[in-house]
Amino acid sequence: MDLVLRLQLYLTLASPNLYFIHIQWEASVSPFFFMAIPTTVDTDTELSAVNSILGAIGQSPVTTLNYENPEIGFIYNILTEVNKDVQNEGWVFNTEYNVEKQPESTTKYITIPANVLRYDLHGDNFNRNKNLVRRNGKLWDTINQTYEFDSSVKLDITWLWAYEELPTAFKRYIISRSSVRAATQLVSNPELVKLLQQQEGQTRAICMEYECNQGDHSYMGFPDKSVYRTYQPYTALQR
Repeated sequence: MDLVLRLQLYLTLASPNLYFIHIQWEASVSPFFFMAIPTTVDTDTELSAVNSILGAIGQSPVTTLNYENPEIGFIYNILTEVNKDVQNEGWVFNTEYNVEKQPESTTKYITIPANVLRYDLHGDNFNRNKNLVRRNGKLWDTINQTYEFDSSVKLDITWLWAYEELPTAFKRYIISRSSVRAATQLVSNPELVKLLQQQEGQTRAICMEYECNQGDHSYMGFPDKSVYRTYQPYTALQR
């Protein structure tokens, strides 16, 4: 709250050598208002990622992705390539196990979607009746040498997702890794490359932490849709 004081002075002539001074004052209190300022948190987009890479190599940001600009097109290609390289490693957010795929009713082919990076026959470490590879956009059985499947197959699939769909930790890692590649190819500054490589290592460590927390990995190897509580030594401290 704000306190406002107002003072008024009056001079009154009583005689040629005598003055009376009158002081009048008043105080008022005015309320103090807080104005809420809306804030938004924007997630990383391809445009913001390109601007981050440009900033890392000392270039000015852009407002749109103009692919006719050679530098912008080059940076965007680096971002796309690194995005594929990172996701191709196979993380918990883009890997699905035991996915059932049905063959087409007429051709008996199993078509592979365009955003599939890797796949493997589920449980093929003990089942050697099939060995599947990609050929002409379809599954090919190298053992039986055929495109045709009489029944469904279960696959372990690693998907390729759009950059905007990735977890934040992996977006930052892709930006850092792309910045290193851009600095290496566009800027002749070894010290800058070393600095960006340190940042890349830090962001990858965050990705590994995400992978461990979200994956719930265990050396016991118990499968999905099962419950098993392993021994937890730290519970002894609660006794």
